[in-house]
Amino acid sequence: MVRLGTVVLGVDEMGRALAFWRAALGYRPRDAEPGEEFVVLVPADGAGPGLSLQSSGTPVQERPRVHLDLYAGSAGEQTSEVERLVALGARRVDWADYPESPDFVVLADTEGNRFCVIDTSHG
Repeated sequence: MVRLGTVVLGVDEMGRALAFWRAALGYRPRDAEPGEEFVVLVPADGAGPGLSLQSSGTPVQERPRVHLDLYAGSAGEQTSEVERLVALGARRVDWADYPESPDFVVLADTEGNRFCVIDTSHG
């Protein structure tokens, strides 16, 4: 049986992406010397999924088929986390498909990759 190792995001600027995701998730590079083309980030405490960053010349998809969901425990935590992530360099995405009472906020990282911050206490 296989298991999920890491989720891989394509990036244009490795240093910028590495700094953003390290700060956003509190992750650290798995290897002592992060590569210039591929970096695996892991949780500082070792528990949880990894996130890999890979240099890519492929344009960002406006409506990606795969994206990250980051969980917040309450609406207040969601608001705080969205503000923190925006301060780190994320940007809000004007998302036309929000439902009437969304439990998620769509953001883009410093490379334009879309991700959501979910209020897990919502309905």
